[in-house]
Amino acid sequence: MAVLTIRDVPDDLYAILKQLAARNRRSLQQEAIVQLEQARGRAGDSPLDRARVIRQQFAGRDLGDTVEEIRQERAR
Repeated sequence: MAVLTIRDVPDDLYAILKQLAARNRRSLQQEAIVQLEQARGRAGDSPLDRARVIRQQFAGRDLGDTVEEIRQERAR
């Protein structure tokens, strides 16, 4: 595995990372790796790509008429 050294990390960013590590019961190094892995997962997806995936997940489902459902609730 490669070794990565990061210098001159802003104090506020370091504090946030340290807080996340404590909350998740990880070392600072483990938390940094988790955050980088999550960023890697988000890097390739544009908002349009994510919307396309969501549309595909709901394709063919009857989601009803939201406006009509709200009207019915208000009429109660």
